[in-house]
Amino acid sequence: MKNLIKIIPIVILSTFITNCNHDNALTVNLESILIAKSNLYGAGAEGISQQNLVITDQESWSNLMTQMNSVNNVTDTFSEIDIDFSAHQIIAAFDEIKGSGGHQITLDIVANPENIIVTVTSLAPEGLVPLIITQPFHIVKIPVSSLPVIFE
Repeated sequence: MKNLIKIIPIVILSTFITNCNHDNALTVNLESILIAKSNLYGAGAEGISQQNLVITDQESWSNLMTQMNSVNNVTDTFSEIDIDFSAHQIIAAFDEIKGSGGHQITLDIVANPENIIVTVTSLAPEGLVPLIITQPFHIVKIPVSSLPVIFE
């Protein structure tokens, strides 16, 4: 009887998990570490288009930092530049070039058993803004995973 009492909750829980929609039941926020969230101020001279990137190796990371620094030393403000790619991967999002300041983008990162989902949200400024050409970006690192990364 005691064994039956122990087994019933396990069977119920297993049935619940198996029958639930994975987007609701098994989606969890993925811990990310902020590298940088700012703007490029080169009026597009950096040559970085609106894009979302997953960077998994040092060469790609170095190339991106070089491109970002082509007009201004942007990476001087990064929280870190030496990434252990055996433990982390980079998620980077670049917005389109904006005709004024105050714009930013945010990343919301969740994981389920099938994917890592990155929701990129572009935020417009409120009130008076400086008339300067900017390009918002947001860069974080997350733990290495074999799951595909999907941007929304």
